[in-house]
Amino acid sequence: MQLNLLEKTELRIYGLHLRQVNLGTIAVKVAEALELPADGVLVVDVREDHVCLDILIKTVEMRQIMGKQKTILDKLRSIEGLTVTPEAYVDSAGIMGLIGCERMDAEEIVARSSQMATDIERRVLRRALVYATGFEVKQRMIEDTNSPFLMALLSRQGYEANFGGILEDDVHAITRALRDAAERGIGLVITTGGVGAEDKDFSVEAVSRLDPEAATPWIVKFQAGTGRHVKDGVRIAVSQYGLTTYVSLPGPHDEVEACTAALEKFCTAGRVDKRALADAIAEILREKLRHTAAGYEHAHRHAHSHRG
Repeated sequence: MQLNLLEKTELRIYGLHLRQVNLGTIAVKVAEALELPADGVLVVDVREDHVCLDILIKTVEMRQIMGKQKTILDKLRSIEGLTVTPEAYVDSAGIMGLIGCERMDAEEIVARSSQMATDIERRVLRRALVYATGFEVKQRMIEDTNSPFLMALLSRQGYEANFGGILEDDVHAITRALRDAAERGIGLVITTGGVGAEDKDFSVEAVSRLDPEAATPWIVKFQAGTGRHVKDGVRIAVSQYGLTTYVSLPGPHDEVEACTAALEKFCTAGRVDKRALADAIAEILREKLRHTAAGYEHAHRHAHSHRG
């Protein structure tokens, strides 16, 4: 289990007597005890009654620190000029305080913490939010039929689904809202609208800020600068930020409905395969576009033949 040290990275070792000791060696020995790189620990202060060190690595595995006090003191005993008294101990704050746990206590804490982490993850992955986007929805110019539809679908899939609200056509505002959802422990966030090629479409850009490796397949491409288009085409997006998966769908309700099969297959109140989901949605929408284009071409030819 990975632990973030949350800026509590200092540890103090009491009960040491030093005589012509190389401080770099102390740092190396402590790094060895904690299974860190040799340059991952630094001695930052020496006092009469203790030595203070700083852990330069911000994220560690629980096994690296849990119950490691005896290991640290044993490593220090091998240093020339350094005496470790029987009363020696390691003192630290925050997560680093786990160094001082007894071994049996440490194993019990690891087991309990692992179960807690699993339970928390399960609860997070079951929670979903649906957002609409766009001024036309916010100003009630059009009805938001997507959000009720998606919340009902997600509820059938086992999610606790709620409406998140209507997002502004602003990349910063959308990004803040999506990040906030992750921090609130939401496992799945779906947005509708804002995936087009106009200057007010920012959903894909927002999720890509949170996940630079977001899956953003093209639905249709065309030349930027033609008509209202300022981008090269229309994309959807599936991205992940921590435990949270973001799905950016188009705005037209028939297109959202068309994505039902993909959402039912991949969104099951658990971890989501972002690339598989993105590819499935993109293929559905491309196929729908092909049928629409074929239907339009057929109607156009039919009308032309009657005129002729």
